Amino acid sequence: MPPIEDSSERKQLEGLLSLCEERTNCRKGIMMAPIRVIPTSLRTLFNALLLLALLIPVSGFAEDPKLDSTSQKIAPTAFADENPKPVLHYGEGDGKSYLVPALDIAGFLFLLNQYDRYFLDDDVFHSNFSSFKENLSGGWVSDSDPFSINQFMHPYAGSMYHGFARSAGLDYWSSLGYSAAGSLFWELAGETSPPSINDQFTTGFGGTILGEPLYRMASLLLESGQGKPGFWRELGAAALSPATGFNRLAYGKRFKGVFRSHDPAVFTRLQLGVNLTNSVTSNVNRNPNTDEKEIPQSYQKGEPIADFTISYGLPGKSGYTYTRPFDYFNFQFTAAGSNVFENIISRGLLYGTDYSVGDNYRGVWGLYGMYDYIAPQIFRVSTTAAGLGSTAQWWLSKRVALQGTALAGVGYGSAGTIDGVGERDYHSGITPQGLLASRLIFADRASLDLELRDYYVSGLAASESNGAENIIRGVATLTVRVYNLHGITLRHTVSQRDAHYSNLEDTRQTVGAVSIGYTYLGQTRFGAVDWRSKSAGGP
Repeated sequence: MPPIEDSSERKQLEGLLSLCEERTNCRKGIMMAPIRVIPTSLRTLFNALLLLALLIPVSGFAEDPKLDSTSQKIAPTAFADENPKPVLHYGEGDGKSYLVPALDIAGFLFLLNQYDRYFLDDDVFHSNFSSFKENLSGGWVSDSDPFSINQFMHPYAGSMYHGFARSAGLDYWSSLGYSAAGSLFWELAGETSPPSINDQFTTGFGGTILGEPLYRMASLLLESGQGKPGFWRELGAAALSPATGFNRLAYGKRFKGVFRSHDPAVFTRLQLGVNLTNSVTSNVNRNPNTDEKEIPQSYQKGEPIADFTISYGLPGKSGYTYTRPFDYFNFQFTAAGSNVFENIISRGLLYGTDYSVGDNYRGVWGLYGMYDYIAPQIFRVSTTAAGLGSTAQWWLSKRVALQGTALAGVGYGSAGTIDGVGERDYHSGITPQGLLASRLIFADRASLDLELRDYYVSGLAASESNGAENIIRGVATLTVRVYNLHGITLRHTVSQRDAHYSNLEDTRQTVGAVSIGYTYLGQTRFGAVDWRSKSAGGP
């Protein structure tokens, strides 16, 4: 291993190794392999390039819709043509299979186990028939694997199982069964450790909430344009949903049919910017040597930021129905130079219907599924949940519209600090949560988004029940359209964590950041749907 030149990075490495010696739950956190420290500037550049590669496939769905067409004024969609030519036979005849996704998932799990077994050098992956029988007859536990593994990698694996089934022509609920079965098989046969109930939940259910929007975006990309998808649309769809790309490539024409979106009203926004200012208040000490001077937590200033948001199936479009799970969903992905996966937030209508109040108000309401992963550098929170709520739009005047979502639900979540001495890595438990989000749209010129999230990670159903955490996050975003689909966005984000445990000092952490950046919009009207008559201000 080459020597580490940077003394600050040497201290960070020594401190991290010291922490791992103290913690017994770092079974998969750090592998004893040669470590090479990458210079900060190079790491930042690499992360920026990676996040751009992730976002490029979804920044545009094909041809830009005609900005001034009547159909686009009524409901912004992903299609330049009001009636895109469909690729038929999705889920029909041999385009639907219950066997193929089972084989896909079994093969995927085998390859994953073999990779982990030979490259991660951890005995937990050396499973065999004896460990399978032991897990089958033994009890279930709540494991303490690293936060990113339990809260991101497991749900993403579940999204793969879900994608295998969806791209083989199965509906959402059948695919959820495959996701749950794939997770169960891994828990019993993929590892020697006892099966984990929290992994089963986040993979089986959380994987579908993450996977369905990815599958829908991939299908929307394949469906756009006219006729058979070309190479670039196929490649973009595979980047969004690798399981879909695999089935379309491996089985030839059998699964070339494309899921029908029914032309939903869609809002997309891609932002590329930089953090201008930040503020951190925290009583957490980052110095692993407790006898020395405390090192406070800090937030990286000037880091690149990328953010992609899509709202799919916005209420108010005439003829569009909500008969299938996720006919409405909202998906957001935020990446930063210091943290490629800073935010991954997904919510979708599992079961519900549309409604109207008067001439100027349209909405949907029902049962939503929610998956949130939020990690603003100094702490993190993630939940998989279900809740009741509504998404709606209200025309306040002829040119001003208000869109909003209100949700209240409960799920299983985890929260904790990052690099804190004497802190537990994270705490899990039953998590009530709420969301209030709004977008005030000023014609085709600007929009103001306000969002407030609250998570209470309780001691119920937790591996330890002597404490709880409360996370509050607020975001204000002003976007101004400058020319065509190009604009500027100013954003202010504030997150606060309060943790209380009987055997630890109370913790309060607050982080705020202001960013500015370039914005590329999917349409000029910021997602406003206009069902009104011409005399009332409609198109």
